[in-house]
Amino acid sequence: MSFPLLTATAALPAIGAVATAAVPAARRNAAKSLALVFSLATLALAIVVLVRFDPDGGRYQLTESHSWIADFGVRYELGVDGIGVALVALTALLIPFIILAGWHDADPLETGSKRWRPTQGFFALILAVEAMVIISFEATDVFLFYIFFEAMLIPMYFLIGGFGDRAHEHGEEVASTQRSYAAVKFLLYNLVGGLIMLAAVIGLYVVAGNFSLTEIAEARANGTLDMATNTERWLFLGFFFAFAVKAPLWPLHTWLPNAMGEATTPVAVLITAVVDKVGTFAMLRFCLQLFPEASKWATPAILVLAVISIIYGALLAVGQRDIKRLVAYASISHFGFIILGIFAMTSQGQSGATLYMVNHGISTAALMLVAGFLISRRGSRLIADYGGVQKVAPVLAGTFLIGGLATLSLPGLAPFVSEFLVLVGTFARYPAIGIIATFGIVLAALYTLVLYQRTMTGPVKPEVSTMPDLRARELVVVAPLIALLIFLGVYPKPVTDIVNPAVKQTLSDVHKKDPQPEVEAAK
Repeated sequence: MSFPLLTATAALPAIGAVATAAVPAARRNAAKSLALVFSLATLALAIVVLVRFDPDGGRYQLTESHSWIADFGVRYELGVDGIGVALVALTALLIPFIILAGWHDADPLETGSKRWRPTQGFFALILAVEAMVIISFEATDVFLFYIFFEAMLIPMYFLIGGFGDRAHEHGEEVASTQRSYAAVKFLLYNLVGGLIMLAAVIGLYVVAGNFSLTEIAEARANGTLDMATNTERWLFLGFFFAFAVKAPLWPLHTWLPNAMGEATTPVAVLITAVVDKVGTFAMLRFCLQLFPEASKWATPAILVLAVISIIYGALLAVGQRDIKRLVAYASISHFGFIILGIFAMTSQGQSGATLYMVNHGISTAALMLVAGFLISRRGSRLIADYGGVQKVAPVLAGTFLIGGLATLSLPGLAPFVSEFLVLVGTFARYPAIGIIATFGIVLAALYTLVLYQRTMTGPVKPEVSTMPDLRARELVVVAPLIALLIFLGVYPKPVTDIVNPAVKQTLSDVHKKDPQPEVEAAK
């Protein structure tokens, strides 16, 4: 039997989580180092998966299939297509930077703190989330996917509620209350979505007789499984609702600003750059493959919701006073672009959406982590508390600017290519929707440049006059992300070559072809 590479890629961070949690409480630095080593080993395995994957090969590769709960037709089935392998690589890439960025975020608040292993718990939970996210990208059994889709809520709840942001404008008691509120809101929103999805998963089993994505999709394609129209639509809505909460899509988005605002900066990056991608990925893998006709039926309404997310998120970002909440609302706008690309039902739109998931993960991580370094120095998340930072910390200001320019999709940086493809794909089939979505670009330029101008330029405020520049550890975190933003902005071909075949197969599942351009006959 061949080596179970996909299982190993998900199991390694899970083993790392247990090992990190078991480190004695007095050896916090050893726990941090151990977590970092396991995350780097997971990245090495993800690179092997990426190298072993053949874009011109079969749809699902490196597959594993074992009987699990035979009486209910549940199997342990794994496999990756081009979209899944790209997101596995993104997840494994970002976790080491998240761990390095949060190196001191879980240190005791005071000398002699009696909290039980706070540092070990923090890094163990991050590795646990990584394991669950990776297996979610690999699962081709619907029930297996559902288990880890829901299970990742538990460590995320404790990361948000138990390890909150210390840079809070109110006292520790108020901060603790707000952290608890944000964690509970995150959990309740996603639990409701998950429970609705569970009903749809059971309904799918009743109709199809098994949970295998590949078998059900094949049966739908060859006509041996014929769902009634209303049944398919209800099942689609059950799956889509859960994914829209996770994504997050307006109006199911309200948990995200609270969660990102109250979490530590690395955990905020984990939420929006890693965990939320499971929602948009699942729309491509499950909604479109399992329910092609219902996906086309729901497309007009979803496109409207996506455009509202784009404009609404950008408008609220413009008016934010809190740096982290600004990035959260900007992410809501960006996820609107991703969902727009998915449901434009064109190869350019879906390729752009998949590329956007990767690029948004890198750009948001770069911007948010630099913002976190800034906030930790000043001890405040409020934009008004900054000014003139570029004069005292030019490297910090420069990396902050590049992260911000990537957020507004400046040509030459990675998100531009993906946003351009999404808009081109949308214009090809829905020109009015594409025109409205374009205003999101204008608003992105506004909130990004205003943020930079208010924090980095102008007179140096006394509170930032002694602010140190980026340290060696922080440069190790930021520099590779900036380099990737530039590289993929100039040369996105390595990613598009991987995802494009999977996108074409997804379009084939919903029986859609790219619209032909209208060319006037030569006179």
